[in-house]
Amino acid sequence: MRVLLLGASGYLGRFVADRLLADPAVQLTALGRGDEADVRFDLSTGSPGALTRFLDAVHPGVVINCAGATRGGARDLTRHNTVSTATVCESLRRSACGARLVHVGCAAEYGPSPAGSSTGEDAVPRPGGPYGVSKLAATELVLASGLDAVVLRVFSPVGPGTPAGSPLGRLAEAMRRAMQQNDSELKLGGLGVQRDFVDVRDVARAVHAASLSAAQGVVNIGTGRAVRLRDAASVLARVAGYTGPVHEVDPPLLPSQAGAGAHHGPGQHTQQPAAQHPLAHHGGPGHGPPGPGNPPVPSPDGCGSWQQADVRTARDRLGWRPRIGLEESLADIWMEAACRI
Repeated sequence: MRVLLLGASGYLGRFVADRLLADPAVQLTALGRGDEADVRFDLSTGSPGALTRFLDAVHPGVVINCAGATRGGARDLTRHNTVSTATVCESLRRSACGARLVHVGCAAEYGPSPAGSSTGEDAVPRPGGPYGVSKLAATELVLASGLDAVVLRVFSPVGPGTPAGSPLGRLAEAMRRAMQQNDSELKLGGLGVQRDFVDVRDVARAVHAASLSAAQGVVNIGTGRAVRLRDAASVLARVAGYTGPVHEVDPPLLPSQAGAGAHHGPGQHTQQPAAQHPLAHHGGPGHGPPGPGNPPVPSPDGCGSWQQADVRTARDRLGWRPRIGLEESLADIWMEAACRI
Protein backbone atom coordinates (compact mmCIF):
# COMPACT_ATOMS: atom_id res chain seq x y z
CA MET A 1 0.00 0.00 0.00
CA ARG A 2 1.45 3.36 -1.02
CA VAL A 3 0.77 6.11 1.52
CA LEU A 4 1.32 9.84 1.09
CA LEU A 5 1.85 11.54 4.45
CA LEU A 6 1.33 15.30 4.70
CA GLY A 7 2.92 17.05 7.67
CA ALA A 8 5.40 14.30 8.51
CA SER A 9 7.72 16.69 10.38
CA GLY A 10 5.08 17.86 12.87
CA TYR A 11 4.51 16.54 16.38
CA LEU A 12 1.87 14.00 15.36
CA GLY A 13 3.25 13.44 11.88
CA ARG A 14 6.62 12.18 13.13
CA PHE A 15 4.99 9.40 15.12
CA VAL A 16 2.59 8.55 12.32
CA ALA A 17 5.59 8.23 10.00
CA ASP A 18 7.36 5.91 12.45
CA ARG A 19 4.25 3.75 12.76
CA LEU A 20 3.82 3.49 8.99
CA LEU A 21 7.49 2.74 8.38
CA ALA A 22 7.21 -0.18 10.80
CA ASP A 23 4.56 -1.74 8.54
CA PRO A 24 6.33 -3.71 5.79
CA ALA A 25 3.21 -3.46 3.61
CA VAL A 26 3.45 0.34 3.47
CA GLN A 27 5.44 2.35 0.93
CA LEU A 28 5.64 5.81 2.48
CA THR A 29 6.19 9.15 0.77
CA ALA A 30 6.36 12.29 2.93
CA LEU A 31 5.35 15.66 1.53
CA GLY A 32 5.93 18.89 3.45
CA ARG A 33 7.57 22.28 3.71
CA GLY A 34 10.79 21.14 5.42
CA ASP A 35 14.01 19.75 3.99
CA GLU A 36 13.35 16.40 5.66
CA ALA A 37 10.32 15.74 3.42
CA ASP A 38 10.72 13.46 0.40
CA VAL A 39 8.96 16.13 -1.63
CA ARG A 40 8.83 19.81 -0.68
CA PHE A 41 5.44 21.41 -1.13
CA ASP A 42 3.62 24.11 0.86
CA LEU A 43 -0.05 23.17 1.03
CA SER A 44 -1.06 26.67 2.13
CA THR A 45 0.33 28.35 -0.98
CA GLY A 46 0.72 25.56 -3.55
CA SER A 47 -1.83 25.11 -6.29
CA PRO A 48 -4.27 22.19 -6.36
CA GLY A 49 -3.20 21.56 -9.95
CA ALA A 50 0.43 20.97 -8.96
CA LEU A 51 -0.59 18.62 -6.16
CA THR A 52 -2.95 16.78 -8.52
CA ARG A 53 -0.12 16.11 -10.95
CA PHE A 54 1.97 14.76 -8.09
CA LEU A 55 -0.87 12.50 -6.92
CA ASP A 56 -1.32 11.14 -10.42
CA ALA A 57 2.42 10.41 -10.62
CA VAL A 58 2.76 8.76 -7.20
CA HIS A 59 -0.73 7.19 -7.20
CA PRO A 60 -1.13 6.64 -3.45
CA GLY A 61 -3.87 4.44 -2.07
CA VAL A 62 -4.12 6.54 1.11
CA VAL A 63 -3.38 10.20 1.85
CA ILE A 64 -2.90 11.11 5.52
CA ASN A 65 -3.17 14.78 6.40
CA CYS A 66 -1.31 15.68 9.60
CA ALA A 67 -0.35 19.11 8.28
CA GLY A 68 -1.41 22.29 10.01
CA ALA A 69 -0.58 24.91 12.62
CA THR A 70 -1.53 25.22 16.29
CA ARG A 71 -0.25 28.74 16.89
CA GLY A 72 -0.53 32.10 15.21
CA GLY A 73 -3.21 34.61 14.40
CA ALA A 74 -6.53 33.82 12.76
CA ARG A 75 -5.15 34.55 9.31
CA ASP A 76 -2.19 32.16 9.63
CA LEU A 77 -4.33 29.45 11.24
CA THR A 78 -6.87 29.72 8.43
CA ARG A 79 -4.14 29.52 5.81
CA HIS A 80 -2.33 26.52 7.30
CA ASN A 81 -5.36 24.58 8.56
CA THR A 82 -8.29 25.44 6.31
CA VAL A 83 -6.80 26.55 3.00
CA SER A 84 -4.30 23.67 3.09
CA THR A 85 -7.10 21.15 3.59
CA ALA A 86 -9.09 22.73 0.76
CA THR A 87 -6.07 22.22 -1.50
CA VAL A 88 -5.81 18.56 -0.48
CA CYS A 89 -9.52 17.88 -1.07
CA GLU A 90 -9.60 19.64 -4.43
CA SER A 91 -6.46 17.82 -5.59
CA LEU A 92 -7.88 14.43 -4.61
CA ARG A 93 -11.13 15.21 -6.44
CA ARG A 94 -9.20 16.08 -9.60
CA SER A 95 -6.78 13.16 -9.36
CA ALA A 96 -7.36 9.75 -10.88
CA CYS A 97 -5.61 8.02 -7.97
CA GLY A 98 -8.85 7.44 -6.00
CA ALA A 99 -6.97 7.63 -2.70
CA ARG A 100 -8.65 7.39 0.69
CA LEU A 101 -8.15 10.48 2.90
CA VAL A 102 -7.40 10.25 6.61
CA HIS A 103 -7.60 13.77 8.01
CA VAL A 104 -6.36 14.55 11.53
CA GLY A 105 -8.64 17.01 13.30
CA CYS A 106 -8.73 18.03 16.95
CA ALA A 107 -11.00 18.29 19.97
CA ALA A 108 -10.84 22.10 19.85
CA GLU A 109 -13.44 21.80 17.10
CA TYR A 110 -16.01 20.87 19.74
CA GLY A 111 -15.32 23.77 22.07
CA PRO A 112 -16.27 23.68 25.78
CA SER A 113 -18.21 20.73 27.20
CA PRO A 114 -20.30 20.44 30.37
CA ALA A 115 -18.26 19.13 33.29
CA GLY A 116 -18.66 15.39 33.70
CA SER A 117 -19.88 14.78 30.15
CA SER A 118 -18.33 12.68 27.39
CA THR A 119 -18.34 14.31 23.97
CA GLY A 120 -19.56 12.08 21.15
CA GLU A 121 -19.14 12.61 17.45
CA ASP A 122 -22.76 13.77 17.17
CA ALA A 123 -22.12 16.78 19.45
CA VAL A 124 -22.74 20.15 17.82
CA PRO A 125 -19.32 21.80 17.39
CA ARG A 126 -18.98 25.21 19.02
CA PRO A 127 -15.28 26.11 18.82
CA GLY A 128 -14.33 28.92 21.14
CA GLY A 129 -11.25 30.27 19.39
CA PRO A 130 -9.66 30.81 15.96
CA TYR A 131 -7.70 27.56 16.12
CA GLY A 132 -10.81 25.46 16.68
CA VAL A 133 -12.71 27.42 14.03
CA SER A 134 -9.97 26.87 11.44
CA LYS A 135 -9.82 23.13 12.21
CA LEU A 136 -13.61 22.77 12.15
CA ALA A 137 -13.74 24.50 8.76
CA ALA A 138 -11.16 21.99 7.51
CA THR A 139 -13.24 19.07 8.82
CA GLU A 140 -16.36 20.41 7.13
CA LEU A 141 -14.46 20.65 3.83
CA VAL A 142 -13.41 17.00 4.16
CA LEU A 143 -16.89 15.79 5.05
CA ALA A 144 -18.46 17.70 2.15
CA SER A 145 -15.83 16.66 -0.38
CA GLY A 146 -17.49 13.45 -1.52
CA LEU A 147 -14.17 11.63 -1.03
CA ASP A 148 -13.62 8.33 0.76
CA ALA A 149 -12.55 10.11 3.91
CA VAL A 150 -12.45 9.87 7.70
CA VAL A 151 -11.66 12.63 10.22
CA LEU A 152 -9.93 11.68 13.47
CA ARG A 153 -10.71 14.24 16.16
CA VAL A 154 -7.71 13.88 18.46
CA PHE A 155 -8.14 15.10 22.02
CA SER A 156 -4.99 16.13 23.98
CA PRO A 157 -1.92 14.29 22.62
CA VAL A 158 0.97 13.78 25.04
CA GLY A 159 4.14 11.72 25.34
CA PRO A 160 7.65 11.98 23.92
CA GLY A 161 8.21 15.15 21.97
CA THR A 162 5.38 16.98 23.73
CA PRO A 163 5.68 20.66 22.74
CA ALA A 164 7.03 22.88 25.52
CA GLY A 165 4.03 25.21 25.08
CA SER A 166 1.46 22.50 25.81
CA PRO A 167 -0.02 22.13 29.32
CA LEU A 168 2.05 19.10 30.30
CA GLY A 169 5.12 20.46 28.53
CA ARG A 170 4.87 23.58 30.65
CA LEU A 171 4.38 21.52 33.79
CA ALA A 172 7.54 19.55 33.08
CA GLU A 173 9.53 22.72 32.36
CA ALA A 174 8.36 24.36 35.59
CA MET A 175 9.34 21.27 37.58
CA ARG A 176 12.71 21.10 35.84
CA ARG A 177 13.45 24.70 36.82
CA ALA A 178 12.37 24.05 40.40
CA MET A 179 14.71 21.06 40.72
CA GLN A 180 17.56 22.83 38.99
CA GLN A 181 17.24 25.80 41.34
CA ASN A 182 16.69 23.58 44.42
CA ASP A 183 13.34 25.21 45.13
CA SER A 184 11.70 23.68 48.18
CA GLU A 185 8.20 24.18 46.78
CA LEU A 186 6.52 24.72 43.44
CA LYS A 187 3.66 27.14 42.83
CA LEU A 188 1.58 26.65 39.73
CA GLY A 189 -1.60 28.14 38.36
CA GLY A 190 -4.40 26.80 36.21
CA LEU A 191 -4.29 23.23 37.50
CA GLY A 192 -8.07 22.89 37.69
CA VAL A 193 -8.52 22.38 33.95
CA GLN A 194 -9.33 18.80 32.91
CA ARG A 195 -8.38 17.21 29.61
CA ASP A 196 -8.52 13.81 27.94
CA PHE A 197 -4.81 13.06 27.46
CA VAL A 198 -3.98 10.40 24.85
CA ASP A 199 -0.45 9.23 24.10
CA VAL A 200 0.88 10.35 20.73
CA ARG A 201 1.94 6.78 19.92
CA ASP A 202 -1.63 5.63 20.44
CA VAL A 203 -2.75 8.42 18.11
CA ALA A 204 -0.34 7.09 15.48
CA ARG A 205 -1.85 3.64 15.90
CA ALA A 206 -5.31 5.12 15.37
CA VAL A 207 -4.20 6.86 12.17
CA HIS A 208 -2.72 3.61 10.90
CA ALA A 209 -5.93 1.73 11.76
CA ALA A 210 -8.06 4.40 10.04
CA SER A 211 -5.99 4.11 6.86
CA LEU A 212 -6.79 0.39 6.71
CA SER A 213 -10.46 0.70 7.64
CA ALA A 214 -13.58 1.64 5.71
CA ALA A 215 -14.73 4.08 8.42
CA GLN A 216 -16.01 7.45 7.25
CA GLY A 217 -17.19 10.60 8.99
CA VAL A 218 -15.78 11.72 12.34
CA VAL A 219 -14.11 9.44 14.89
CA ASN A 220 -12.92 10.64 18.31
CA ILE A 221 -9.46 9.61 19.46
CA GLY A 222 -8.94 9.86 23.21
CA THR A 223 -8.95 7.72 26.33
CA GLY A 224 -12.48 8.42 27.51
CA ARG A 225 -11.15 9.77 30.81
CA ALA A 226 -10.56 13.40 31.75
CA VAL A 227 -7.62 14.06 34.07
CA ARG A 228 -7.21 17.19 36.15
CA LEU A 229 -3.89 18.90 35.57
CA ARG A 230 -3.44 19.01 39.34
CA ASP A 231 -3.41 15.20 39.37
CA ALA A 232 -1.07 15.06 36.38
CA ALA A 233 1.31 17.37 38.27
CA SER A 234 1.32 14.98 41.22
CA VAL A 235 2.16 12.03 38.96
CA LEU A 236 4.87 14.05 37.21
CA ALA A 237 6.40 14.98 40.58
CA ARG A 238 6.54 11.30 41.55
CA VAL A 239 8.08 10.34 38.21
CA ALA A 240 10.63 13.14 38.46
CA GLY A 241 11.49 12.45 42.10
CA TYR A 242 10.49 15.96 43.13
CA THR A 243 9.72 15.78 46.86
CA GLY A 244 8.68 19.35 47.55
CA PRO A 245 5.01 20.36 47.81
CA VAL A 246 3.16 21.54 44.70
CA HIS A 247 0.89 24.43 45.60
CA GLU A 248 -1.90 25.62 43.34
CA VAL A 249 -2.58 29.32 43.05
CA ASP A 250 -5.42 31.09 41.30
CA PRO A 251 -4.71 31.95 37.67
CA PRO A 252 -4.08 35.64 37.02
CA LEU A 253 -7.09 37.73 36.15
CA LEU A 254 -7.54 38.55 32.50
CA PRO A 255 -7.80 42.26 31.64
CA SER A 256 -11.49 41.83 30.84
CA GLN A 257 -12.08 40.38 34.32
CA ALA A 258 -10.16 42.95 36.33
CA GLY A 259 -12.44 45.37 38.05
CA ALA A 260 -15.54 43.35 37.19
CA GLY A 261 -16.66 43.53 40.79
CA ALA A 262 -17.72 39.90 41.02
CA HIS A 263 -15.45 39.14 43.96
CA HIS A 264 -13.90 42.49 44.93
CA GLY A 265 -15.35 45.81 45.88
CA PRO A 266 -14.47 49.16 44.32
CA GLY A 267 -10.84 50.04 44.68
CA GLN A 268 -9.79 46.55 45.72
CA HIS A 269 -7.11 44.70 43.83
CA THR A 270 -5.91 41.13 43.93
CA GLN A 271 -2.20 40.68 44.50
CA GLN A 272 -1.02 37.70 42.47
CA PRO A 273 1.27 35.44 44.53
CA ALA A 274 4.80 34.96 43.29
CA ALA A 275 4.33 31.81 41.28
CA GLN A 276 5.00 30.18 37.98
CA HIS A 277 2.06 29.96 35.64
CA PRO A 278 2.96 27.31 33.09
CA LEU A 279 -0.68 26.91 32.12
CA ALA A 280 -1.80 30.50 32.10
CA HIS A 281 -1.62 30.63 28.32
CA HIS A 282 -4.08 27.77 28.18
CA GLY A 283 -6.41 29.27 30.77
CA GLY A 284 -8.96 27.24 32.67
CA PRO A 285 -10.40 27.96 36.12
CA GLY A 286 -8.26 27.22 39.11
CA HIS A 287 -10.66 25.22 41.23
CA GLY A 288 -13.28 23.10 39.54
CA PRO A 289 -15.94 23.19 36.84
CA PRO A 290 -17.73 26.38 35.78
CA GLY A 291 -20.61 27.54 37.90
CA PRO A 292 -22.29 30.69 39.19
CA GLY A 293 -19.52 31.26 41.74
CA ASN A 294 -16.67 29.94 39.63
CA PRO A 295 -16.76 31.41 36.12
CA PRO A 296 -14.49 29.82 33.54
CA VAL A 297 -11.32 31.56 32.47
CA PRO A 298 -11.27 31.64 28.66
CA SER A 299 -8.50 29.57 27.10
CA PRO A 300 -6.90 30.10 23.69
CA ASP A 301 -7.89 26.59 22.60
CA GLY A 302 -11.51 27.48 23.35
CA CYS A 303 -12.10 24.22 25.23
CA GLY A 304 -12.94 25.67 28.63
CA SER A 305 -12.28 23.72 31.81
CA TRP A 306 -13.42 20.24 30.75
CA GLN A 307 -13.08 17.87 27.82
CA GLN A 308 -13.56 14.12 27.73
CA ALA A 309 -14.01 11.97 24.64
CA ASP A 310 -16.62 9.34 23.98
CA VAL A 311 -14.38 6.78 22.24
CA ARG A 312 -16.86 4.03 21.47
CA THR A 313 -16.82 4.77 17.73
CA ALA A 314 -13.05 4.29 17.55
CA ARG A 315 -13.43 0.95 19.29
CA ASP A 316 -16.30 -0.23 17.11
CA ARG A 317 -15.22 1.09 13.70
CA LEU A 318 -11.43 1.09 13.92
CA GLY A 319 -10.86 -1.72 16.42
CA TRP A 320 -8.70 0.77 18.34
CA ARG A 321 -8.20 1.29 22.06
CA PRO A 322 -5.55 3.35 23.86
CA ARG A 323 -2.74 1.25 25.31
CA ILE A 324 -0.32 3.66 26.93
CA GLY A 325 -1.20 5.09 30.34
CA LEU A 326 -0.64 8.69 31.40
CA GLU A 327 2.15 7.78 33.81
CA GLU A 328 4.22 6.31 30.98
CA SER A 329 3.52 9.38 28.84
CA LEU A 330 4.60 11.66 31.69
CA ALA A 331 7.75 9.60 32.27
CA ASP A 332 8.72 10.17 28.65
CA ILE A 333 7.98 13.88 28.90
CA TRP A 334 10.11 14.10 32.03
CA MET A 335 13.00 12.17 30.48
CA GLU A 336 13.29 14.84 27.81
CA ALA A 337 12.93 17.68 30.30
CA ALA A 338 15.52 16.13 32.64
CA CYS A 339 18.09 16.16 29.84
CA ARG A 340 18.02 19.96 30.10
CA ILE A 341 18.97 19.98 33.82
